[in-house]
Amino acid sequence: MKTSLPCASLRSVLRRSLLALALGGALLPVVPAFAAPAELLNVSYDVARELYKDINPAFIADWKKTSGEDIVIKQSHGGSSKQARAVADGLDASVVTMNQANDIDMLADRGLVAKDWAKKFPHNASPYYSTMVFLVRKGNPKGIHDWTDLARSGIQVVIPNPKTAGNGRYTYLAAWGSVIKTGGNEAQARDLVARIFKNVPVLDTGGRAATTTFTQRQIGDCLVTFENEVNLVRAEFGNNFEVVYPKISVLAENPVAVVDKVVDRKGVRKQATAYLNFLYSPTGQTIGAKHFLRVRNDQVMKQFANNYKPIQLFSVDDVFGGWRTAQKRHFDDGGEFDKIYQSK
Repeated sequence: MKTSLPCASLRSVLRRSLLALALGGALLPVVPAFAAPAELLNVSYDVARELYKDINPAFIADWKKTSGEDIVIKQSHGGSSKQARAVADGLDASVVTMNQANDIDMLADRGLVAKDWAKKFPHNASPYYSTMVFLVRKGNPKGIHDWTDLARSGIQVVIPNPKTAGNGRYTYLAAWGSVIKTGGNEAQARDLVARIFKNVPVLDTGGRAATTTFTQRQIGDCLVTFENEVNLVRAEFGNNFEVVYPKISVLAENPVAVVDKVVDRKGVRKQATAYLNFLYSPTGQTIGAKHFLRVRNDQVMKQFANNYKPIQLFSVDDVFGGWRTAQKRHFDDGGEFDKIYQSK
């Protein structure tokens, strides 16, 4: 014989059952959602590809050891100024690692990078530096030894476009400054630079493209580029080329900065800052030296002393009054470079 509970009793049972379910659910362990590793994008100049191929795994291992966190680092490379413009136009760079301060200044003017970015890290936020030297064909058949040789008739010089490539700008300023620092005047400096660029058969947009033009397309008698780049070319191609050091050249710093708006939006400021600080660590400095960059750590510099030849260097500040002044006068639309090249 079936028995039935009164309605009040039935409601009580249901209430107790629902309460038990609620309490049971509350006591279930909370399983956290899977957290993807932090991700950084390093937007850099094109000659730095190989450097960061070695820096990135070293930092990833170091960060895992010190923080216990996994991290993913992605790279973007191209002409320095072209890369800076891409960041200004919305490319989500966490950090920028460029080859001239002017490109980072532009990002600071856009509010993407701190105005005082050069004070955020040691040595004007430049963990590495280089200079401009010559790569010539084996035996130096054209007898190229100094900047004036690049202006001789019958010489072809490969230089990337100063409008888009940092090493193109450094080359231009190195040639100009070589005249000023040896007692010449502005008119003589302009004349030398004009004659050098008259000997440029093609203006590639970036330094790596210019290297390809010279080494693989076999165009030109001399490639002017960073000291670290020419040594890497020699390491890859052996005895087909020789490095020539001019008497004087420009100090080419490689500045770095955190892109504030991106790291704050993505919550990766801590990781981005640690990544750039790693460049100054003994490990980061050693990797830079192995890639023929001049480094800030004196002990590492002495360890790799055979990678470098003494050379007289001048700064952009010293000869041109800083990058902002140099950019406005020489490389902005309608500036000295446009006048020189249009009359080529």
